[in-house]
Amino acid sequence: MTIKKIELAGTITKFYFNSSIAELKKITAAQNVVVITDENIMAYHARKLKVFNTIVIKAGEAYKNQSTVDEIIERLIELRADRKTLLIGIGGGVVTDITGYVAAVYMRGIQFGFVPTTILSLVDASIGGKNGIDVGLYKNLVGTIRQPDFLLHDLSLLKTLPHSEWVSGFAEIIKHACIKDAAMFKQLQQHNIGFYKKNKTALATLIQRNALIKCKVVQADPFEKNERRLLNFGHTLGHAIENLYQLSHGQAIAIGMVYAAKLSQLTKGFKQVQALVDIFIKYELPVTLEFDYEKVSAVLTMDKKRENNAMNYILLDKIGRGIIMPIPLPVLNENLSAIQKTTT
Repeated sequence: MTIKKIELAGTITKFYFNSSIAELKKITAAQNVVVITDENIMAYHARKLKVFNTIVIKAGEAYKNQSTVDEIIERLIELRADRKTLLIGIGGGVVTDITGYVAAVYMRGIQFGFVPTTILSLVDASIGGKNGIDVGLYKNLVGTIRQPDFLLHDLSLLKTLPHSEWVSGFAEIIKHACIKDAAMFKQLQQHNIGFYKKNKTALATLIQRNALIKCKVVQADPFEKNERRLLNFGHTLGHAIENLYQLSHGQAIAIGMVYAAKLSQLTKGFKQVQALVDIFIKYELPVTLEFDYEKVSAVLTMDKKRENNAMNYILLDKIGRGIIMPIPLPVLNENLSAIQKTTT
């Protein structure tokens, strides 16, 4: 186990890399813990969680909403949870998002930590303090920015992860490479998901590398005023199509990144579009989608990255260097619509 203490937005978050869920009994007081997890995790790991009070929610993005939050809060009241209670979210991005959000609002704020159980949550969703819920088709429209007290990585939990979730998670790893780490992009080009599934050391190293990339970005800009916006590469269009077309997060942002790369080519002369297309195909992610752009545009214009009549869109100068470019919405819609016609 490797322990790193990282300061994020004035809060020290402990990262327990290459650890075990069994360590929770050593680093917490079980009588003060309430675990929030979903039905899938509980089905596989009920025995490991039996020492804690546990709230089980339904699995999936469809349940990342205020109704689920209300149910959790009602259960916390039944458990007589107070300001000394520690919430621990054990699961993927939906669980960690909801846990962090509930912890921020219950009794005006209680402590929380995460045990992420998917590639996506290990490298992205659990890190940085952005926790929230969806409102209808609008992803993460309501939420908070508040850092967890700890994150514990137990890669053995990935043994029960469906292959589709491995694929979805690698979209975020590729994203980090695109915006911040050209050397990692080259490494990813040399391998595939099967390699990382079989090579535990390589996987642990890759996950820690990605976690630290995100931590560094969050340290520089904890409240998403500038640098942190780079982490939204592929997410503007990706979020707009994700719920509309019932795609996984990874599938949606992969398509979003391809469109962003083509927009980078159109506006900034970016020359490596094919390299992105090829790596997504290698990691079993989609690069095209037939969609109704008018419907997508209506969702896209409500994206949190919009400021007045312009969108802060994330483009690529080159692989490994993302840039933030405000684009007027009429221009953005015209360009994305044109790209869609030539892509599908």
